Amino acid sequence: MAKKAKTRTEHDSMGTMTVPADVLFGASTQRAVLNFPISDRPVGHEVIHAFALLKHAAADTNHELGKLTEKRRRLIVNACKRIAADLDGDVGTRLEMMRNFPVDVFQTGSGTSSNMNTNEVVSNMACLAAGAKIGAQDPVHPNDHVNMGQSSNDTFPTAMQVAACVRIKNDLLPALTTLSRSLHRKAKQFDKYVKIGRTHLQDATPIRLGQEFSGYAAQIDHAIARAKRAVEAMASNLPIGGTAVGTGINTHPKFGRMVASRLSKMTGVRFREAGNHFEAQATRDCIVEAHGLLRTISISMSKIASDIRLMGSGPRASWFEIILPELQPGSSIMPGKVNPVLVESVMQVTAQVEGNDVTIGVGAMGGVGSIMELNMSMPCMAERLLESVQLLSRVSNLFADNCIAGLKANRKRIDETVEQSLMLGTALAPVIGYNKAAEIAHHAYETGQTIREYCLANDILDAARLDEVLDVSEMTHPH
Repeated sequence: MAKKAKTRTEHDSMGTMTVPADVLFGASTQRAVLNFPISDRPVGHEVIHAFALLKHAAADTNHELGKLTEKRRRLIVNACKRIAADLDGDVGTRLEMMRNFPVDVFQTGSGTSSNMNTNEVVSNMACLAAGAKIGAQDPVHPNDHVNMGQSSNDTFPTAMQVAACVRIKNDLLPALTTLSRSLHRKAKQFDKYVKIGRTHLQDATPIRLGQEFSGYAAQIDHAIARAKRAVEAMASNLPIGGTAVGTGINTHPKFGRMVASRLSKMTGVRFREAGNHFEAQATRDCIVEAHGLLRTISISMSKIASDIRLMGSGPRASWFEIILPELQPGSSIMPGKVNPVLVESVMQVTAQVEGNDVTIGVGAMGGVGSIMELNMSMPCMAERLLESVQLLSRVSNLFADNCIAGLKANRKRIDETVEQSLMLGTALAPVIGYNKAAEIAHHAYETGQTIREYCLANDILDAARLDEVLDVSEMTHPH
């Protein structure tokens, strides 16, 4: 017979609740657990980490403003530090701490359940540290002390913005920098290879392989700038200090500014209190803007990945201008087949980011998420935003290290295709005119000759002049 799990009784404003004995949350959290058994996906650890920083900053601020005793400040701060440290720790430590934060993503749209979850955990940790029983709510009460000067309506949007800014700063920007450097190295390494350019997937005039890769590197340089703008969009507009509807009821006028300043020191991100709390809490426009920039980054990566997949296609029946690293067998039935698996991974990530952008946009729309003084899709939006940051960060590092760094140019194939291209006739146009050059290209196609062979066979230009006009390297430089 299964052993009955141990429980304890906790209290909130609605009465008593039975909760598991080995967790730190209380009655309000347990109600949310029972109310929302939907996805089995709790609010992410990044948001909980941001909540810990926020409650820490709030306790310090309330103490400085003379509203919280030193003893309570210290107990709250120590609990918050422990939560943040465990969530920054190894996977096992993080998972053990996250057992205390079980509320599903698809909960109340304001994130009230997660705010109260954090308040209860901090309160219980503080009470235990003070020698009181778990659930005592004395000397630290979840609402009166941990949530002092705050509302779920300004804390959850603040936490989601802080979490995303920190993850972009610590994860995405370094990953994009790694990818940029890798692409710049390849641009320099490949600059000696002249290949045929393509427009509409048809042969065009010559281009250096290094020039193509310099374009990819520039895309990621722009991506870095976009990621920084995404941080700025969120960091410059923190809702904290607005409390319930933006009026700042039950908090000090300096509270939001002081909390933002402390968060800046904790994270290295320059956070500022919102200039207009009614906008900051009634909308999630800053999240839509930030994720739009992430979406642009993902589209850039998709373009790069798609081009590399095409250039590496083959090895015998297609382009095969570059050779991709062989990472794993590509088929369970075709021996020797190797697929561009890392490139395909990048393209799947970009598809997911596209979907996340739709979810965030719908969640921010009036009549769906943003209604009157509050948005009601925030936990879901936070999850989608942070997933995009995580996916782009991880795949950028893998793309740089396991694909871009190992790319090789297939010089033999490049030289063959560039000489065969009929678009070399473009260089003849200034010498013999557009119509005559077009006629030569058509005849060369029909006879199976190269432009050079046709011109020599038909005495269009002598060999020395053709060498000068059809110098493919010279065609890649502006004149």
